[in-house]
Amino acid sequence: MSFALNEKVSKLNFRAFIWHGIFLSLASNFMDIHTIIPSMLINAGGGAILLGLLTTMMVGGSGLMQIVFASFLSNKKQKKRPLIEAISLRVTALLLLALLLFMSNTISNSLLILFIFILISIFSFSGSFASISYTDIMGKSILDNKRKQFFSLKQVISSIGIFASVIIVRMLLKRFSYPVNYGILLLTAGILLFIASLGFWKIKEISVEVKKKHSFLEFFKMIPQEISQNSNLKNYLFIINFIGLGFSFIPFMILFAKKNFELSAALIGNILLFKIIGMLVTSLILYKRSKHFEYKKLLYLSFVLGAFLPILSLIFSNNYLAYQLIFILAGVFITASGIARNGILVEISSNENRAIYAGISGAGSVLPTIFPLVAGVLISVFGYYITFIVVSLIVSLSFVFIRKLKCR
Repeated sequence: MSFALNEKVSKLNFRAFIWHGIFLSLASNFMDIHTIIPSMLINAGGGAILLGLLTTMMVGGSGLMQIVFASFLSNKKQKKRPLIEAISLRVTALLLLALLLFMSNTISNSLLILFIFILISIFSFSGSFASISYTDIMGKSILDNKRKQFFSLKQVISSIGIFASVIIVRMLLKRFSYPVNYGILLLTAGILLFIASLGFWKIKEISVEVKKKHSFLEFFKMIPQEISQNSNLKNYLFIINFIGLGFSFIPFMILFAKKNFELSAALIGNILLFKIIGMLVTSLILYKRSKHFEYKKLLYLSFVLGAFLPILSLIFSNNYLAYQLIFILAGVFITASGIARNGILVEISSNENRAIYAGISGAGSVLPTIFPLVAGVLISVFGYYITFIVVSLIVSLSFVFIRKLKCR
């Protein structure tokens, strides 16, 4: 069924997306890709190389798969059903992973790690499928003058929900021992993600006529043309590649903590709490200034934080409290860069090409895709200091392309 975009439809869709954001935020801590999933793998016996491979799949691999999904989804006028199907698959993967952890005492560590990789792959790849549909539906189903307010409000609600749930996550990590604690976390995440998906059933999607359908090969050939014709898209791709290393780097801060301190449930809980504090404070500030802040300035802030996080990790590597406090800045970085990245992608695209641009954005994140695996090898060969300095230098390159970016 097709709907015309007006104030009433926009308001209904606004609320539906906010419903999803509320329960997704509550679920996020229970399945956090920067702390919970990496520490789960480390507790199962995974080292630097395995963590690099898992991070590659979670942070980069899912983005790479977007190009495959975008070629399929760009041919569809409506994307609500694919969105719901993808979220359902993510829920299933989480529930199976929880069941696996509850039964982990009956299987070997090697088999457990194998199943973790398989289920996290399903979870991540279905997430990239959902991300394209989400971006496309949101971009055409909420009025232009309400988008910045939506991004800011969603981030505030998300941060509040995440802050509330982190208390429960910390308690569960301390109350139960591994692997039961992680099993409970992922079971709760699956249930909350299912409740979040109910908001999508209420969306009144705006249909946009597909002018020309493309096969995967035709779609793939379109990418160089789209990039060459849009300098903003080209600069955007460079930015998300270099700043994206900051996201890929955060799980290695957990591994570095294991090297310098005991990777206890209390430490993981504290790190998660400080990260959420940074996200919440940043979200509240940006929401209060939702009519005044510029996406480009958020990118400058993200560049500074992304470049300094590895250096600060090295400086405070022997200070237990200071190292935990660094994750406040990590939370600021995650929020600022996330809002900027999503907002700019919507602004430089149109209703007709938004699914295509979302696919290009995901597939174009080459460095965040391959670097975690490379970093795992670099750490094993050269150690943490050289690897962390290299990360800082690469993130710093984003400054050049942020200056060239033209935003409304």
